[in-house]
Amino acid sequence: MNELKTFENIAYERPDFDKVKAFYGELNARLQTAKTYEEVKRCILDEEEFSSHINTMATVAEIRHTVDTSDEFYEKESEYINQSFPEAMPYMQAFNMALLASPFKKNIDEEYGEQFLKAVKLGADSFNEKNIPLMQEENELTNRYQKITASCKIPFDGGEHNLYGILKYFSDPDREVRKQAAKLYAEFFEKNDKELGEIFDRLVKIRHEMGVNMGFKNFIPLGYMQQGRMDYDEKDVAAFRAQVLEEIVPFCEKLYKAQAKRIGVDKVHYYDEQLIFLGGNAVPIGDSAYLVEQAQKMYHDMSEETGEFIDFMIKHNLMDLENKPNKAATGYMTTLNDYQAPFVYSCFNGTTGDVDVLTHEMGHAFAGYVAMRHQPLQALWSEPTDIAEIHSMSMEQFAYPYAELFFGEKAEQYRFQHLQEAITFVPFGVAVDEFQHIVYENPEMTPEERTKAWSKLEKKYMPWRDYGDDNEFFRRGGWWYHKLHIYHYPFYYINYTLTTMGAMEFKKKLATDKAACWKDYFTLCKVGGSLGYLDTLKAANLAVPFEKGGVKRAVSYAIDILNKQIEE
Repeated sequence: MNELKTFENIAYERPDFDKVKAFYGELNARLQTAKTYEEVKRCILDEEEFSSHINTMATVAEIRHTVDTSDEFYEKESEYINQSFPEAMPYMQAFNMALLASPFKKNIDEEYGEQFLKAVKLGADSFNEKNIPLMQEENELTNRYQKITASCKIPFDGGEHNLYGILKYFSDPDREVRKQAAKLYAEFFEKNDKELGEIFDRLVKIRHEMGVNMGFKNFIPLGYMQQGRMDYDEKDVAAFRAQVLEEIVPFCEKLYKAQAKRIGVDKVHYYDEQLIFLGGNAVPIGDSAYLVEQAQKMYHDMSEETGEFIDFMIKHNLMDLENKPNKAATGYMTTLNDYQAPFVYSCFNGTTGDVDVLTHEMGHAFAGYVAMRHQPLQALWSEPTDIAEIHSMSMEQFAYPYAELFFGEKAEQYRFQHLQEAITFVPFGVAVDEFQHIVYENPEMTPEERTKAWSKLEKKYMPWRDYGDDNEFFRRGGWWYHKLHIYHYPFYYINYTLTTMGAMEFKKKLATDKAACWKDYFTLCKVGGSLGYLDTLKAANLAVPFEKGGVKRAVSYAIDILNKQIEE
């Protein structure tokens, strides 16, 4: 591991993709002629060291590009990397194919577990050289979407706001302020409607072509493979969505009816949904520096391991949290492999979302930090995407006893509103998933037809949503434009809903047996990517959400809490 001072002190050097062909050519020759397992193992470790540096520099460039999308140097570096990575993939895949053909596969399984080569095979099976130019164009298009949304400048309330900045007004106690902020938010997307629709239209067609090139009817099977899914299929996901429709949607309607009464309106409109309390939601009682300081106290009290982790993040300045002009409107955790270091990015806007970053993204970061120190290969640091969000969403629940640190006397309000939002989010999450299945099953749909499809899904999964007569763009189905994942990460979004089930299980465990809860959670983090989806759930003593009655069992404890509170 390289020595890390702070993120700012990492010297960026452009990844040398010209060396890739020569390196992998020599490495593959060594692998194919290896006479002992030790020689094969040496090839695996040498490949990880080489790819680690390329990945680290690419990550540094991407972080600095998202921090300031107007920085021309890092914009060009990002473009170069997005073009070069797909071109390097055939050489990387040749190494993977040589591994899969090795007579020492049994030895590899014995040392690193069977999941390592299963993941290698999945990666090889989901790659086709015909898709290289399509992947390059895909990167260009997603970068275009990100640049458009990052350029947002909305004059309001005496200032100029980007998308994250204007969102804080969605929970303003003054209904007219909420309504106007939502109108301006919609106007930004309506103004860019044509270009955003064209970008997504081209993305759908590119991805469809990728799927066809792989021998599939459409993109969906490839999309599932890109998400690392090996243990379940579209039918399982559809069964999960049906359970959400049956169990969670009716309860969400009940929550919003109670909310309407609580905030003094006849019916909750879309611009009312985020105002949970008439006098205003709980908001953090300090700035970003204060919140990080409180997070450090929380993590030190939570466990020895989380205390060590947060000190590492602060010492090495591995967070960029302030909202700034031209900063990409997103939040994420990523990894600097050379330094065994997570990095957390966000755009604080003075809402509960700021604290959620210090729990959600930090939950990802903690899991990565632990896996990096327990798994022998970098390939095993990252868990399947449908497991990853359990770490983050569970950490949000683990933070409930510490809410006073962040919200003072409004801590109990925060706990209620956060739990309500955790449940009411699920119907939206499954709507996003069904929307993606529809558009990739029907790649010839027009942008107008896609927005109509979204509007139908809102009526199905969010029947309480009312856009009134003053927001034609959102009413006809434009709301989905703001969701970056739909553009950047197809079929990822269902993970948030699947993993909400795991988080709710951990919430109940925390209340009934704190020691057992932490043991299972820490196991989940240590496992990293060394097990598949079902085996990881089993290791952490978590249920499978697709199974009949799985949704009801997972959320019943949280629903009981919310029912008691709204009755009171």
